[in-house]
Amino acid sequence: MELCRVRRASAGGPRVDDIFESTRMALDQMSQGTSIRPGDRIAITAGSRGLARYGEIIGEAVRWVRDRGGEPFLVPAMGSHGGGTVQGRLDILAHLGITPESTGAPIEDGEDVIKTGQAGNLPLYTDSRAAAADGIILVNRVKPHTAFHGNFESGLIKMLVVGLGKVPGAAVFHEQPVETLSWFLADLGGLALERLPVIGGIALVENADEEVAVLEGIPRDRIMEREPILLQHARSLMPRLPFSGADILVVDEMGKNFSGTGLDTNVIGRFSVTGDYSRADQPAKRVFVRALSPASEGNANGVGVADFITRRLEQAIDRRATYLNALTTGYLRRVMLPLVFDTDREALQAAALSLKKSLEECSLGWIPNTLHLKEILVTPGLLASCRENGYLEVGRQFMEFDGEGNLLFPW
Repeated sequence: MELCRVRRASAGGPRVDDIFESTRMALDQMSQGTSIRPGDRIAITAGSRGLARYGEIIGEAVRWVRDRGGEPFLVPAMGSHGGGTVQGRLDILAHLGITPESTGAPIEDGEDVIKTGQAGNLPLYTDSRAAAADGIILVNRVKPHTAFHGNFESGLIKMLVVGLGKVPGAAVFHEQPVETLSWFLADLGGLALERLPVIGGIALVENADEEVAVLEGIPRDRIMEREPILLQHARSLMPRLPFSGADILVVDEMGKNFSGTGLDTNVIGRFSVTGDYSRADQPAKRVFVRALSPASEGNANGVGVADFITRRLEQAIDRRATYLNALTTGYLRRVMLPLVFDTDREALQAAALSLKKSLEECSLGWIPNTLHLKEILVTPGLLASCRENGYLEVGRQFMEFDGEGNLLFPW
């Protein structure tokens, strides 16, 4: 099968070049009206996503706090991720390059949370170490969520309400109907900002090339106002596949480091929450995923969004971590195993057979993952659509398999 290598013709959007200076300026902006006293213990949140320059930004926040006489420490704020355990969360941070050695601050974690408030019948849970701190600095990316939409999706407020709530906070969040989740974040987020010693947040927005496009410091009293605006900006910069209606989409890797759902549903066009909630213009009729990223620590949340996977992906799944994620969110369909095949060739042939075609007759797109879409492979029939959507052809090659029937890595 002949494949065209195509590359996005223009840059993925605006970019912040001087991360360190921009981070310090953002921290100064965030802290307006708030002073850190010598000896104050300041909690800096660290999540489970592979954000651009994340470790450097957190390290700069640590130095900024120390320069003011404070005692910074990191608090994992990732809900039920990492299997809901201390070691699991530490392992995720280590994969992201966030350690005491790399950032210059200790990581303080535990299983205990405290109830810090209640909005109606909804309890607000918070990591006890963060709640007892003299100040909290939130650091997170603002972007569209993979299961729901509204004024608040993934961002500072979700990290504050769900991330710092550990497993109990995530459980309360995911007990709510999916159509109410943004309202839930707004209600408990406002309560959390009233009850907790939040100084402010560092909000990151990334461009389509996974580079920092916006690095903004937001004082606590402006987070509720600014985050929805940044969310809309993030939506406009999201990477998108330059075609729709292909027969097969091949994804080299899925994982929590690429998206909370392993496969970004905004890219794939499939939500698979409680039913077949898919976009009419979804990029492909069949989705084949080849591997689970090691950085996902065995969590294969989102595997159910695919139709076909390999045996090696199945064997990499940590069922405890994956099932905990699904049971916490309630989105059980997202972890149900697709059809499993021993080799890439067998999986692709089965995908084609399910469409009543031979593999050679299928239109096909091939991507590294749902986050990195700057350069992809497509069959010639998809080339016109790619050109219309800002991708240029940069070369051609043939799909090749090794002696065991697995695709030769093209990237």
